[in-house]
Amino acid sequence: MSDIAETSDVERKLSGWVRLLWVLLPLAVLAAALAWVFAVNPLRNLDIGAPPVEGLTIERTVLDSAGLRMEVRAGGSTDMRIAQVQVDDAYWLFTQEPAGPLPRGATAWISIAYPWVLGEAHAVRFVTDTGATFGHEIAVAVPTPQPTEAALGGQAIIGLIVGLLPVTVGLMFYPALRGIGREGMNFLLALTVGLLAFLFVDMSGEALELAGEAAAMFQGSVLVVLAAAASFLLLMAVGRWRGVPGGLQLAGFIALGIGLHNFGEGLAIGAAFASGAAGLGLFLIAGFALHNVTEGIGIAAPILKQKVPLWAFAGLAMLAGGPAVVGLWIGSLATAPQWTALALGVGAGAILQVIVEVGAYLVRSNAGKAGTWFTPVVIAGLIAGGVVMYVTGAVVKI
Repeated sequence: MSDIAETSDVERKLSGWVRLLWVLLPLAVLAAALAWVFAVNPLRNLDIGAPPVEGLTIERTVLDSAGLRMEVRAGGSTDMRIAQVQVDDAYWLFTQEPAGPLPRGATAWISIAYPWVLGEAHAVRFVTDTGATFGHEIAVAVPTPQPTEAALGGQAIIGLIVGLLPVTVGLMFYPALRGIGREGMNFLLALTVGLLAFLFVDMSGEALELAGEAAAMFQGSVLVVLAAAASFLLLMAVGRWRGVPGGLQLAGFIALGIGLHNFGEGLAIGAAFASGAAGLGLFLIAGFALHNVTEGIGIAAPILKQKVPLWAFAGLAMLAGGPAVVGLWIGSLATAPQWTALALGVGAGAILQVIVEVGAYLVRSNAGKAGTWFTPVVIAGLIAGGVVMYVTGAVVKI
């Protein structure tokens, strides 16, 4: 028997080495093929003397007392060099940090001592040494906010008003809603799904729009989809780790999804104000507050049948509304479009996960009857959620 066991062990070891060989062999073939391509350059006979394809993306623009500063990222098929810069059809001296040619994917800061005019539009054009040109429009010239204590404090107040305050107001309906019956509960859960569906569509659209402004190498739309899918799958796995979420746990997931949306909302507000694209008036503040009140009601829906401590309400409100402050801070300091798109993609995936969980909770609350979705009260809730968010959202689009 011992001889048979020893033979079996040897066979297993040999089998392992064979599998390893069949892993290494294809990789070795691929490496050899690539080495041959770079050594021989079989495409050299196809070269007709055309200039290399170049690409340049302007990711950040900073306006201050020293003039204009722009962070640019090189794209295309080879290194590129910025030879000249035009501002409003006139050539201007510039400095580049770091200096020299830009490899594909590299970034550099371009500084131009241009006396920009407050409130006016300016056109900037970059000219490479091959003659290719890349334009950038500054729609309204305003000083880029600096991270001073006073500026951050003012932005925090705005973020609290448009994020935390309305969510808190929505949660304050909790005592009044506790006495509703089964039909009322179904309506509120359907209302939550409706408003979340609106947020999902809105956030996905914004993410894909920003992805189109990013450098081609980031594959913006693919980046958004992958981020959303990863966020959705991760949160589904966490949520189902110890069973199906419900009650306070489900309310927490709703607050998280809404919080990520409010983070993206804060990014948009901050970016708009930094670029001078919007003026912050009382009407706009009131519009955002009204738009977000419904979100607090949606968070409260899964916990109407249980007693919840006061600290839990405070945590839910902070989780859903607090990210608006952080988003506004980051957005006002001019983030690159690909990172904002990535953040919005993560938020869209989180909201999709909440939609699935709230929908499952609605069915479970009605004895597992899938036909609940087609009852008049649920259909009314779905439509009401989407319509309310659409109507109130119309006044805050900037």
